[in-house]
Amino acid sequence: MLDRMIVRWQALREAARGPVVVHALIAGCCAVFLLGPASGLNPSYGTGEGLLETGTAYFRRWGVVPDELFGGSARALLTPFTALFVHGSWFHLLGNMLFLYVFGVMTQERMGRPEFLAFYICTGYLALAAYAAANAASAQTLVGASGAISAVLGAFLCLFPRARVTSLFPFLFFLPLRFPAWIVLMFWFGLQWLAAHRAGSGPGVAYLAHVVGFSLGFVYAWVRYRRTTRVRRPATATEGDSQP
Repeated sequence: MLDRMIVRWQALREAARGPVVVHALIAGCCAVFLLGPASGLNPSYGTGEGLLETGTAYFRRWGVVPDELFGGSARALLTPFTALFVHGSWFHLLGNMLFLYVFGVMTQERMGRPEFLAFYICTGYLALAAYAAANAASAQTLVGASGAISAVLGAFLCLFPRARVTSLFPFLFFLPLRFPAWIVLMFWFGLQWLAAHRAGSGPGVAYLAHVVGFSLGFVYAWVRYRRTTRVRRPATATEGDSQP
């Protein structure tokens, strides 16, 4: 009996040391999405044309509108934070949450909970603000956690460059292949960089926010941890699978 109690206590302690922040961020984003108009599950937002109108108003209220952000309004200055928890579609949400879970668990374990949470929010805020500054005349709404998650990818590249991740490449018939993280993430960053140079300020993916977030994450991890031993493969963490 005593042995069982000890085992259960150890299991609870291990669970308490798990990726609580990553799980909380995923849960928060999912809850906001399910309660919002984009999920189509909340009848209070109506249907048809009514749903489109209330959805547009919802995104303008909680998302970043570049031509309003630097107007001095306190509400507008909060939108780069609130926009981190708002997503425009199921695909947008699930894609972001997959990347956050795959690369966030080991990054949180390396940084610790408070630092990881502050890192996530600050880099996400700055990435969205940088996109808004570069497109200051745009009235298009920007939502999503992509900037913050890109920062997590950048930090992961700096901290765990030799960790191996599984990727699916469309031009290889979606054949799952395992590569070192530095190959996968640098390939992903290169695509974002090229897309950012071709993208306009209209509707679409905010590739510039991805580039800024990734760069901020990598630089932060390099400055913060360059004098400490780089972790190749934490004993208590598992290598994730990514599908960029």
